[in-house]
Amino acid sequence: MERQTDRQRGVLQSLDWWTIGIYLALLAFGWISVCGASYTYGDTDILSLDSRSGMQIVWIGTSVCIGFVILMLDDRFYDTFAYIIYAALLLLLFATIFNPHEIKGSRSWLVLGPLRLQPAEFAKFATALAVAKLMSSYGFNAGNFRHMMAAVGLVVLPMLFIIGQRETGSALVYLAFFLMFYREGMPGSILFTGIAMTIYFVVGIRFEATPLWNTPTSTGRFVVLLLVQLFSAGMVWVYCKHWKTALLVVAYAVGISLLALLVSRFIIAFDILPIQLGITAAMLIYFVYQSLRTRVNTYLFIGLFAISSVAFFYSADYMLNHVMEPHQRVRINVLLGLDEDLAGAGYNVHQSEIAIGSGGLQGKGFLNGTQTKLKFVPEQDTDFIFCTVGEEEGFLGSAGVLLLFLILILRLIHIAERQPFRFGRIYGYSVVSIFLFHVFINVGMVLGLTPVIGIPLPFFSYGGSSLWGFTILLFIFLRIDAKRNMVYR
Repeated sequence: MERQTDRQRGVLQSLDWWTIGIYLALLAFGWISVCGASYTYGDTDILSLDSRSGMQIVWIGTSVCIGFVILMLDDRFYDTFAYIIYAALLLLLFATIFNPHEIKGSRSWLVLGPLRLQPAEFAKFATALAVAKLMSSYGFNAGNFRHMMAAVGLVVLPMLFIIGQRETGSALVYLAFFLMFYREGMPGSILFTGIAMTIYFVVGIRFEATPLWNTPTSTGRFVVLLLVQLFSAGMVWVYCKHWKTALLVVAYAVGISLLALLVSRFIIAFDILPIQLGITAAMLIYFVYQSLRTRVNTYLFIGLFAISSVAFFYSADYMLNHVMEPHQRVRINVLLGLDEDLAGAGYNVHQSEIAIGSGGLQGKGFLNGTQTKLKFVPEQDTDFIFCTVGEEEGFLGSAGVLLLFLILILRLIHIAERQPFRFGRIYGYSVVSIFLFHVFINVGMVLGLTPVIGIPLPFFSYGGSSLWGFTILLFIFLRIDAKRNMVYR
């Protein structure tokens, strides 16, 4: 039975109307962008259901209705049925792998007559609910390896099913949950490891074919191995508090590498990578010795980090050159600046940059864009819709849209922090992480700063699945937040 004190307010009064206002503003600006991106010279009715701008009104209207229904449900529904919702979406994701409809090389769409749905968009909120349910359960400890692996497993499972649908971009979105894990107590070393792996890949692949100081040594591989040694020494300093040991590792690693490089440059040319691998192996042996001598297991974990780093880099290099499909390899090479390919893999990004650059400071005005109206930019009303904002609204409009997203994210962080229960806070930070990932990657790929992985810009990209998915994700959080002033008896 529910009872309210004098201070307690109804659900509608407890709603965060600022967030709802931002949501409606994004929907409005999103429709204007879809209208501009899909408009063709000579169209007389942009509201027709035969046009994308007309259909987007339908998706917006149904999204608002879905949001209202979510707000009317009891907030305990989402906690109670979190695992059931998650299981149902997993089953749907698994079934989608075997569906006969293939769209643009992907099997991620369910075709139901005239309606097409992408279950991966709805699995985000289901996964967020399941993870929040698990991590808020009694006795869960983010510092416990088994507990944390169970939470990670809930995230990885839908990722595997989505990859099975040949939709790698949507699967990568689930990596955003690791930002929430870090907020909830996941060791910072795990987040650092992920950042380090990214650095290894970018630096190693980008400069792999570049000779180091006119020697047979690869600059990329040399820098990666040196970074592994320096990062390991830094972890000894931070986690073991043994600065002398850390300085000793740095001195030997840098000194021997520099000496070998000088010999290779001025006396006899040879590849010094075997020497660096030898330094890394000696460092690992030293860490094992220190662990046995001091009985500090942290040294073993640092050694595991070093081994994993080297194994990751060489396996990533092998995957890129021998396992990935040619078009995937070309996309990565274009992103890293190894290939130009303006007519192939780099065409979308190049045309998008032209469209954004042509908008100038104030833009060309609504429906006056030339790059978008002449359809130079592929997927300009879905994945690349931000280029329409840049062309028609200019730098000021683009900055305004990004500022609106920033306000939304900061507001969601504020709401997450005021949650009285862990379930609401964990779900809230999952929502924040997903929105942050989508905005950062989508805008980044339009500007040529991140890989083109084909994910939508929240509330802007055309389509019902993404709009419904983001609406459900957001409004469940708003409904959970509305109970903060409620007491149940």
